[in-house]
Amino acid sequence: MNIESVHTVGVIGGGVMGSGISQVIVTAGYRVICCDLTDEILVKTRSAIVDGRYGLKTGVERGKITAEQMENALANLVLSTRLEDLKDCEIIIESIGGGTVEVLEDRDAKLKLFTMLDSIVKENSIFTSNTSFLTITSLAEAVKRKSCFLGMHWFRPPVVLPVIELAYTPDTSEDTLQLMEAFCKSIGKEGVRVKDVPGDPGFIGNRLYRVAATEARKMVQEGIAQPEDIDKVMELGYGWKMGIFGMGAAFSSTRQEFQEKK
Repeated sequence: MNIESVHTVGVIGGGVMGSGISQVIVTAGYRVICCDLTDEILVKTRSAIVDGRYGLKTGVERGKITAEQMENALANLVLSTRLEDLKDCEIIIESIGGGTVEVLEDRDAKLKLFTMLDSIVKENSIFTSNTSFLTITSLAEAVKRKSCFLGMHWFRPPVVLPVIELAYTPDTSEDTLQLMEAFCKSIGKEGVRVKDVPGDPGFIGNRLYRVAATEARKMVQEGIAQPEDIDKVMELGYGWKMGIFGMGAAFSSTRQEFQEKK
């Protein structure tokens, strides 16, 4: 399969990340089928895509997209509660949560989902997970198509941030990686390869953030600087737009928003 063969993308999970991911891909001209558990959740998904802070209407108002592009995007957006509707998708992006604020991601739920998808979606389709908390090798255990399985970690908010981590396992094929790099480029993102390390999740971004956050908390405890001053140095000196403590607040906000979506 090559990038010209990709027409329909399935996004599983219509919450904080899933809605943004769906919006990016549908705006790029692909047909998107976004699945979640209930129609009530999907109503919120559509609202986030259309009327959210980074939604399509805001894009039109700011001149990022035209009104015609918005209409075309919505015409290509399908919202569904049926996994069977994903059977003809060329790419699947899993972005489901854990069901509670404390558990942002549920490995068992993801494994069950991928097992079901493996018997529904055509066999040459690519499976990806938006996880940044679980290793990809552990999730790939659920499927037979291990050569077509990789991580696709988007950053928040997906509509704004232009980079995606592509986490590959020893089984992920070079063809799969090249296709996903081309797909990222086609939706206006930069795909960065990162080796999946079993037992050590986090990839590049989260792994480095954990080290920086630990050191920042230590400096506060030692009375070296206040959180707002540490963030100011990282924002103005190193270009970290949210600083370190600001990023921690964003992670907490994601957990809260996820709970509210559900």
